[in-house]
Amino acid sequence: MNDPKIDFEKLESIIARHQGEKWGLIPLLQEVQEAFGYIPPESIESIAEGMKLFPSRVQGVVTFYSGFSMKPKGKYVLKVCRGTACHVKGSRSILKMMQKELDLKEGQTSEDNRFTLETVACLGACFLAPTMLVNQTYFGKLAPAKVTSILDEYQKDQKEKKK
Repeated sequence: MNDPKIDFEKLESIIARHQGEKWGLIPLLQEVQEAFGYIPPESIESIAEGMKLFPSRVQGVVTFYSGFSMKPKGKYVLKVCRGTACHVKGSRSILKMMQKELDLKEGQTSEDNRFTLETVACLGACFLAPTMLVNQTYFGKLAPAKVTSILDEYQKDQKEKKK
């Protein structure tokens, strides 16, 4: 349980803030994911102990909700909408283009941990179809040139750091 990547002091302080909350598990998990970028499997037991729950209960909540991940994701999580409006307006071709440009399949994270490519059932922005989300930023009325421009912006800071 001594993973060098996980700051257990930070984890314990997050757990401490939610102890005693009757419905605190989901907010606690959200905070852990925000802090670490995912829910480290090594954290399940500590969370369960702190919340006075069985580890299987915590694990069940983490695996039930698609918003939680037990695997590290990229710095930029790209979510392409597959809802009806987006599908009709070409989200499938947008996804294929992104897969080719990033050399990723749906659900994969780049080797440099820069990008994770996902699809979602709906982003709730049908009026902007086709739509994608990069972390918390929405992009709509997508076309191949616009997607290339967006990806270039997110790749730019990496190229500038190498100089």
